[in-house]
Amino acid sequence: MTASLVSLFATAFLAATVLPFYSEVLLFALLEAGGDPVVLVVVATTGNTLGAVVNWVLGRCLLRFQDRRWFFFSRGQIDRAQHWFRRYGVWTLLLAWLPVGGDALTLIAGIMKVRLDVFLVLVSIGKGVRYVSVAWVSGLIG
Repeated sequence: MTASLVSLFATAFLAATVLPFYSEVLLFALLEAGGDPVVLVVVATTGNTLGAVVNWVLGRCLLRFQDRRWFFFSRGQIDRAQHWFRRYGVWTLLLAWLPVGGDALTLIAGIMKVRLDVFLVLVSIGKGVRYVSVAWVSGLIG
């Protein structure tokens, strides 16, 4: 089961970055194979939260490069994201689990210099609830 836990952690970690991975599928499969739901949810939540920290760090460093020619985001895009985040606040990090926009939230949190401890608590809660939901659904189906 150790290789499965490492795979789940890695998949969850990568799924929290901009790479397209779906850790819920692996979690579901491991649950259906009889894995311990508590251990699997903790591993997936930890991996996904730490992957989100990568986005937060990138956000902290991102604006240093905004004057470079190759920089991906326009000043207007960054201004809109900052304005949106100021309007709705750090509580939006509870939605960092969303498949669309969740990764952007964690990046914006880094740009906005959200404290890491606050970031970790809110993101962990949101991502943990997602994985608990997958485990719950697995129990209903299995």
